[in-house]
Amino acid sequence: MSKHAAIESDDAVAERTAKAAGQVERLTRWRDDFPTPGVRFADLTPVFADPHAFRAVIDSLAACAPDADLVAGVDARGFLLGAGVAATLGTGVLAVRKAGKLPPPVLSREYTLEYGTARLEIPGDGIDLAGRRILLLDDVLATGGTLAAAAELFDQAGAEVVAAAVVLELTFLGGRDRQGDYPLTAVVRV
Repeated sequence: MSKHAAIESDDAVAERTAKAAGQVERLTRWRDDFPTPGVRFADLTPVFADPHAFRAVIDSLAACAPDADLVAGVDARGFLLGAGVAATLGTGVLAVRKAGKLPPPVLSREYTLEYGTARLEIPGDGIDLAGRRILLLDDVLATGGTLAAAAELFDQAGAEVVAAAVVLELTFLGGRDRQGDYPLTAVVRV
């Protein structure tokens, strides 16, 4: 599917999202006290392993910003989503990496998550990001630090995050409140 074919009516997008949401709700594996006590982990691995569920999620996410010219996926499950959506839209994909995985120079941002702190990086050269229209993807939106840090990296590089999307949003953690002015879509909100 090309970028132009991905532009659909609101009804078609809603239907795609509902189909994907059903698959995500059916297949998500929940684990209490992982990776630390008190955290409830949403494992989307079964969603990604099911070909129909994965396709439904990719199609739903691709509809969030059919005019993006670059898809960015956040380490690590966002890589899977980013590659699928980029292939659907006919764009490139950029991996937003955890610290220490890219050679210098890099642009980096530290952020907090529900069980500690971490740092994200993107290449500081080799890819001209100025003026690029970015669709930013991650698997789960929890406290919002990861997605916000990634968006700040693209802003620092002169790119515009035109939309962000996640498969699952844990609404009770308030992560949406930490996001910028870009539209944010969640396939499922719990």
